[in-house]
Amino acid sequence: MIRLFIVDDHAVLREGLRLLFAQEADFTIVGEAANGQQLLEQLPTSPADVVLLDLNMPVLGGVATAERLRAEYPALRILMLSMVEEPLSIQHALAAGAHGYLLKNAVKDEVLMGLRTVLAGRPYLSAEIGLALLARLTSPAPSSPGPTAGVILTRREQEILHLVAEGLTTAQIADQLFTSKRTVETHRQNMLEKTGCKNTAALISYASTQGLLSSTAS
Repeated sequence: MIRLFIVDDHAVLREGLRLLFAQEADFTIVGEAANGQQLLEQLPTSPADVVLLDLNMPVLGGVATAERLRAEYPALRILMLSMVEEPLSIQHALAAGAHGYLLKNAVKDEVLMGLRTVLAGRPYLSAEIGLALLARLTSPAPSSPGPTAGVILTRREQEILHLVAEGLTTAQIADQLFTSKRTVETHRQNMLEKTGCKNTAALISYASTQGLLSSTAS
């Protein structure tokens, strides 16, 4: 029996994962936590074989937690779970001790595949991430540093970009999109990394010159 520990600050997501694994005879959920600190407090009495670990959490986030787990529980396998697709975030997670990186939009079969892959001692990356990295590797290198042309933004990034350009604050955007301020900031940082812009003002200027503000998110 595979002992699984779920760590995510969203109760709804934890509930969904609990229902998913209830259908798998070879998995048993030994514990749940809303942040890394809670995980570390429970592990001594609730040992696990593998942990599904959210990247962005309050109190103790995924990267810091992975570093602690690598030092204190070296046999424990870690599959990082996140909405963030940027190579730098993935690199930080893997360098901290994660054995795999899974996007939160993954379907059931991919979640199970990711867990079983890291349990088998092999690294795992979401298929979507692998394709994105391949596209980056095969794209022509920029001739000079600075904002990158031809960047493709996700639908939610486009929505947030338009609202930022309208002058809305992070809190106002979060309220309008029914999400958290942390999620808005994560998307904003992703856009800065994708475009090579150093700040929000540069991002808006870039978006204007690339025609991103005149397009409708789809």
